[in-house]
Amino acid sequence: MPSPTLPEAVEAWRDTHWCREETRRVQQPGDAERFVERVGFAAAMTDTRRPGPSLYVAVCARRDAVMPRHVQTDPEASETWLLKDALIRRGRVWYGKLARGKALFIAPRLIPHFHAVWGIRRRDEATRLSADARAILRVLRREWEMATADLRADARITDRQAFTRALDELQAAMLVVPSEVQYQPKFTYIWTLAVGRFPDALRQRVRRDQAVKEIARSFLATAGLTVPGELARVTGLDRREAGLGNRALVAQGLAMLESRGTYRWHDFRE
Repeated sequence: MPSPTLPEAVEAWRDTHWCREETRRVQQPGDAERFVERVGFAAAMTDTRRPGPSLYVAVCARRDAVMPRHVQTDPEASETWLLKDALIRRGRVWYGKLARGKALFIAPRLIPHFHAVWGIRRRDEATRLSADARAILRVLRREWEMATADLRADARITDRQAFTRALDELQAAMLVVPSEVQYQPKFTYIWTLAVGRFPDALRQRVRRDQAVKEIARSFLATAGLTVPGELARVTGLDRREAGLGNRALVAQGLAMLESRGTYRWHDFRE
């Protein structure tokens, strides 16, 4: 679905908050971590054709950034990929695939809120996780961290696609995250338990409705104005639940309802 045309004032607000201007260009790992902390959550490699803040767009530092078809030869895509690797290695912000396979960076302050929506408690693993996902989890709970090939061998999953699906399932459940990227002797991710990297955040208990409201607040504060379905597309939330989050902001006086499905952040003025 193409993005709707937004007023220039909204685009300018997003230019500032999503680092879509030259003076705010993200170049170093520290810049990238501060960017994620400011926006709350951001995609890694999406471009201007997808809504929401993006590390790739922040590296390009322009609102019309479009990733070329051959990303291997694109210097901005390569720079973003290396920054992604550095953030994974540093482990100060969350990185993983959540709902609908969306790879997101999440600021530590929002991890409990995302976990309240997408996380799976240990008591529910037997009923909500596939057999392959549970096999991988058993291995990681014994070994703590492993490279992709070793993890697949120890989990005894012979089918590569099945293994990838199970890993994606564990990331979406906020149980497993990549902790390192290695290129020698061959490219591989190192996988580890999420609770080992973010123990305090994952042990916090947040009500689901409060979590959705906080996710909506984080997005609207930097978007300035959100149009129908945008929050759901950015986060993977159900549209009904995303609407409840935005309406909770209105009830709290943090947002204004402009029209059906369109919400304005209380500090944003055209």
